[in-house]
Amino acid sequence: MTEEYAINYAAVVLAVVVGFLAMLLMFVGNYVLSSRRPSAMKEMPFECGVPAAPFAWSQINIRYYIYAILFLIFDVEAVFLFPWVLVFVTSAPAVFYEMLIFIAILLFGLLYGWKKGLLEWR
Repeated sequence: MTEEYAINYAAVVLAVVVGFLAMLLMFVGNYVLSSRRPSAMKEMPFECGVPAAPFAWSQINIRYYIYAILFLIFDVEAVFLFPWVLVFVTSAPAVFYEMLIFIAILLFGLLYGWKKGLLEWR
């Protein structure tokens, strides 16, 4: 039995070593192939394709935040629905009602956002 463990650990150690070597090769390749000509444009802070504002405070529209939260709600729903279907096939009926409650809560969130007009891009 100890020989089987040694074979399994050898595969894990080999995968870790190959992973680190690949990572090291990528860093060395980046260093060798990268351009080293400094310029004022390269030293500017950059975020999301928008040049930095000359002042520290800028106004961000709340619509982006609301859309992100709604996306997360439905993304989480999709993540939980797939395992539920797999468990539902071989489980008790209680699992079905638990998921109905979960979906009802998410549906309530969607209807609330819709009623408040959060889904309309103005």
